[in-house]
Amino acid sequence: FGYTKDERGVFVADEAEAVWVRKIYEMAADGYTPASIKRYLNENEVKTVGGVQWVDSTVFRLLENEIYIGNLVQGKRTTPNHKVKQEVVKPEADWIRIEKNHEPIISDRDFEIVQRLLGMDTRISPDSDVVYNLSGIAVCADCGAPMTRKITTAGGKKYAYYICSNHKMTKQCSQHSISVSLLEDTVLEMLKLHIKNVMNLEEILDYIGEIPFQQLDVKNLEARKQKKLEEVEKCKRLKTSLYEDMKDGILTKEEYLELHEAYLKKAKEGGEMIRQIEREIALILDEKDDKHIWMNYFTEYKDIKELTRDVVVKLISEVRVSENKEIEIVFDFDDCYKQLLESVEKLGYQVDKEPDGQLNISRREAV
Repeated sequence: FGYTKDERGVFVADEAEAVWVRKIYEMAADGYTPASIKRYLNENEVKTVGGVQWVDSTVFRLLENEIYIGNLVQGKRTTPNHKVKQEVVKPEADWIRIEKNHEPIISDRDFEIVQRLLGMDTRISPDSDVVYNLSGIAVCADCGAPMTRKITTAGGKKYAYYICSNHKMTKQCSQHSISVSLLEDTVLEMLKLHIKNVMNLEEILDYIGEIPFQQLDVKNLEARKQKKLEEVEKCKRLKTSLYEDMKDGILTKEEYLELHEAYLKKAKEGGEMIRQIEREIALILDEKDDKHIWMNYFTEYKDIKELTRDVVVKLISEVRVSENKEIEIVFDFDDCYKQLLESVEKLGYQVDKEPDGQLNISRREAV
């Protein structure tokens, strides 16, 4: 669904269907479940590629299909032998994946977000079509279980709050109870501050320029490459000495063959890693490395006024809730953020954090 083939047999987007593919991914990112998306498609009389109505599993398969980011994945299934006709799913490592084989309909970024959502516990109430803002994102800081949303009524008013699902089911953890409004307001303010810090870093990046960061990245990659080269040389030396050890009776033939294969494999993996590092260096030197593009994902929401499911799934990996109502947020691209801070410090800048979490970055004075 969403593609047709040209005269060469290459997939090309069928725009009449592709618009619906984008809508399906958009709805999934906004918190709609496959069941809700299915109803929406059927109500709008959109038919599957087979000309029938949509079901939950059809929507789910579409949402996890790499074909929509331009990848062609083959060899997922096989038969154990010629006598057994029933197909089995092969390990993912054995699949044949041809990346960027054809025109994508969905961006890699949007696809990755949806895959993360599909793996979350995002159950909703029977009378709702949309997943709550923090469903699958908010977790208990002590046991790691998802926080579950509950509604209570007091004095004729309804109150929504989150509690640890482990406490609810087994009582093996404390409640960690926190009102939905307090949690969402706190998350919104912390997100605003993080966006402000990212914008501050972006200004420093613009001021310093990309060249020093490129030089630093190349230096780090060259160090990694040298380490791998030394590992490969060590494997080769050890592999060469194995034959003498077998001749001297130190190793049996079986042990020789096993160790020879192990060193051969390790040397091959090391060689592949060296080639990958060389490709990364080439990309940096050719200025084709978009390593800081993640900053755009945050600065896009610099004027954010309210917390929505769309914003949460795009910018937040996890919200950890403590029993004393302390909140810790793991933002998306947290590793990139920390790495950039380290790079800024290595380039002669002082990075300090105020009590409220705001970053102060200043040029370190020469001693």
